[in-house]
Amino acid sequence: MRRWGTVAAALVLAGAGVAGTAGVAGAATGPAGKAAPSAACSTVWGSGNKSATDANAAPLTNIRTGRNACYDRMVFDIGGATAKLGYHVGYVDAFHQDGSGEKIPVKGGAILQIYVSAPSYDPATGKQTYRGSAGKSLPGVNISGYKTFRDIKFGASFEGQTQVGLGVRAKLPFRVLRSGHQLIVDVAHAR
Repeated sequence: MRRWGTVAAALVLAGAGVAGTAGVAGAATGPAGKAAPSAACSTVWGSGNKSATDANAAPLTNIRTGRNACYDRMVFDIGGATAKLGYHVGYVDAFHQDGSGEKIPVKGGAILQIYVSAPSYDPATGKQTYRGSAGKSLPGVNISGYKTFRDIKFGASFEGQTQVGLGVRAKLPFRVLRSGHQLIVDVAHAR
């Protein structure tokens, strides 16, 4: 009789532990359209410059964006790139086109300048692989309704790297991730 009481108590405690963690997991992965609780969205990414000097000869093929409960995301697709993608991402007071130095207006409370070590053309043939135009919005990208992103302008593709100006609501924490053929920039919705 005593053994059954011990088993029953162990099952009750195990069930309580599973139920407690299920609530936490659900909070962290809630629907993308609704704001998650602040504890689930805490970021310790910082807002200082982030860089990697890895070289890459593969061209940029696409830039796209997405929304998450805690951050807005920009993804750079690099054709045939290895995990070694170079980049430099940081806040600037004004966005100037690489090469010419011409100022390009970018809307928002702060400007995040992104350099990706991938040209928007095939280095072997010179054929354009991504149709960005200096000073213009990115082709096929619509950021209306985003919490953090306000404006995105193509800067240049110069000396093997592509430059983009990302206007954001304020100087917010961001992170840079590399995943296979992609460089990912996430900007938090809050500090």
